[in-house]
Amino acid sequence: MLGTAAYQDALRVLEDTSRTFFLPIVQLPEELQTAVASGYLCMRAIDEVEDHPDIAAADKGALLNAMSLLLQAQTTVEDFAHDQFAELFQRFNLDLPEVTLRVGEWACLAPRFIAPRIWEATSGMADRMAHWAVNGFKVITQADLDRYTYGVAGAVGLMLCDLWGWFEKVQIHRSHGIQFGRGLQLTNILRNRAEDLERGVNFYPQGWADEDMQAYARHNLTAFDKYAATLPPTSFMQFVGIPRALAWATLDALREGREKLSRTEVVEIVQGLEPRG
Repeated sequence: MLGTAAYQDALRVLEDTSRTFFLPIVQLPEELQTAVASGYLCMRAIDEVEDHPDIAAADKGALLNAMSLLLQAQTTVEDFAHDQFAELFQRFNLDLPEVTLRVGEWACLAPRFIAPRIWEATSGMADRMAHWAVNGFKVITQADLDRYTYGVAGAVGLMLCDLWGWFEKVQIHRSHGIQFGRGLQLTNILRNRAEDLERGVNFYPQGWADEDMQAYARHNLTAFDKYAATLPPTSFMQFVGIPRALAWATLDALREGREKLSRTEVVEIVQGLEPRG
């Protein structure tokens, strides 16, 4: 799989959509690499629908729900209904990116025995994203914030726990998988605060300021870090290393009044974590 033209093209799309996750993914063992790449691309496919600036909320909800239902109807990689996904996108006739239009391909990248777990996770996330898109991303309480961050990131952490458990027999507490995803998403909310407000979206619970969101992001990342310190140096720890380090550095930069990390800072962080040959 790794050497095929189809997989190399999938890696191209992966790198185009997120270099942060591209680097740790391509360092994974073969079967685990294809499974994680499949999961990430599927999640990114639906995320692009949720975040699309030019699609009406009702259309986002309808498309995400339809994608979820199609995924629920699949049984095997061999019989996957690629034509139905193509028909779905033609019916909605929306300006969608490549990573979304090819979601059926990404869904079938993973080894056949684990692919349905990725479809399940993607289907559930699509339904949750549809809910948030239709209700206008209304966050009133911390519980609302927790539901949102679980729906779009915490559940990814759960899927990663399952993938490592199956492929490398590494038992990772699922609650800490949620904390990992939630911490990254809270950091993204802080980083994208100005853009979100400009489009009329406020992910801060009532009464919260930047300091409160900073504290909550750091709480989740710290809890995960304390747990991670008890784990052996497996490929899981290598995989989470880059996004963890970038999240902490981003929080520090935002606290200092900077909008984001510089490209030089990102490169230095990534290079500092790359395995030495």
